[in-house]
Amino acid sequence: MRKLLPLLFLIGPIVSAQAQDTKAVRQACGDEVRTLCAGIMPGGGRIKQCMIEKLDKLSDGCRSALKEAKAQQSGK
Repeated sequence: MRKLLPLLFLIGPIVSAQAQDTKAVRQACGDEVRTLCAGIMPGGGRIKQCMIEKLDKLSDGCRSALKEAKAQQSGK
């Protein structure tokens, strides 16, 4: 559970509506959050900022999941 905490800070603001979106982002980006943002303390948007700064290093699957989640949120 402790390993998932940084991921929740990332996806919380992006995905708040549907559990399926959250699960998709968690599956697509979880390893990348733990790897790329390993030394970042959660809170205050630091994980989100880390992911923005490392956007070019994210996998296509992670970027796609984030875009889909954001589109789902915007469409509501």
